[in-house]
Order: sequence, then structure tokens, then C-alpha cells
Amino acid sequence: MKNQYTDLLKERRSIYALGKNVSVSNEQILDLVKVAMKESPSSFNSQTSRAIVLFGDSHDKLWNLTETALKSVIPEGQDFAPTVGKLNSFRAGYGTVLFFEDMSIVKNLQEQFALYADNFPVWSEQSSGIAQHSVWTALSTENIGASLQHYNPLIDQSVQDEWNLSSDWKLRAQMPFGSIEAPAQDKDYMDDSERVLSFN
Repeated sequence: MKNQYTDLLKERRSIYALGKNVSVSNEQILDLVKVAMKESPSSFNSQTSRAIVLFGDSHDKLWNLTETALKSVIPEGQDFAPTVGKLNSFRAGYGTVLFFEDMSIVKNLQEQFALYADNFPVWSEQSSGIAQHSVWTALSTENIGASLQHYNPLIDQSVQDEWNLSSDWKLRAQMPFGSIEAPAQDKDYMDDSERVLSFN
């Protein structure tokens, strides 16, 4: 069966060879992110997910902050060159999307609906994952490659200080994006029968 949405899902891949040869404008990228975030579902329609899109110097600054943070925790004598190479591959991209969850909303929901209090942080994480996937897929429709990174909580405070963010915003992921300079590697899939069951 031909399905436009599942075709889009197949196109979204982790792209690590990024460049700056993006054919759409910053405003168009922002519009993509806004719509993807807005239309991503969340429990109780709580809309806890937040995003910041970094371009230009701000994009570079994020990965410089990340390098500094990593240097502070790498054991003495350990080769740091592979880490720098990886960070450089992110710097080579056009921009980065930072994903957050607004924990003040989560806390308020826990107080309002005590019966489900333990579930709201879990549902918040699920909402974040959906938003990340939505943005990632939206970018891929414009032939923009991306990958998902997780340097939180190591860089949380630096990011909060640099962009003067609310302490209620909890950093969940970083998505460097840019032109696709080399295709994604082949991907192995487990058999569908191991992942999806059906019963009549």
C-alpha cells in the first residue's frame, strides 16, 4: 500500500555529514519547526515541548560550549581528538535545534491531577520524543539532514546562562542540521514479526 506519510518516515535518517548548503531560508526553517512543534500531540494537550533554533554564531557557540564542557570531564591522558572530530561534524552544519520540556507545566499537572502525578514526567518525555521526530521529519522533507544528540545534562547550565532561559526549561536533546553532504549508512531492521503483533 502506498502511503505518503510512511514514505516520509522512510526518508528521515540520521545524517552525520552535514554542510551549510541549505536552499531554504532561516524563516522557512523556523516555520517548519513551529508547525511541527504545534501539531505534535501531548498528554492533556499540555504542550510542554519547547524548541530554540540556533543559526550562525549561536550554532557555533553551542558546540564550543559543548567542547568546553566535555574537556572538563574527559580523563587526563585520554585522546580528545575523536570527540573534537565529532563536534566539528556538528559545527559543519547549518544550525541546531535545542529541545526542552517546560517542567513548570509538568509540576502544575501533577498538582492538579494527583492520581496521575507519577505519569506526567513520563508523558512529558513522550511528548518531547514526538516533537523531536516531527521536526526531524519536517526538515527531511526539505532535503535537510539532521541527527539527534544528547549532551544534556552536561551542558544544561551553560545553555541556560548563554541564552538566558527559564530554569523550568529542561534540555532534552540537540539536533544539528544542514545540507546532506553524504548519505546515511545502510540501516538494519529486525523482522516486523518481532515488533508488531496482531490478534483477531
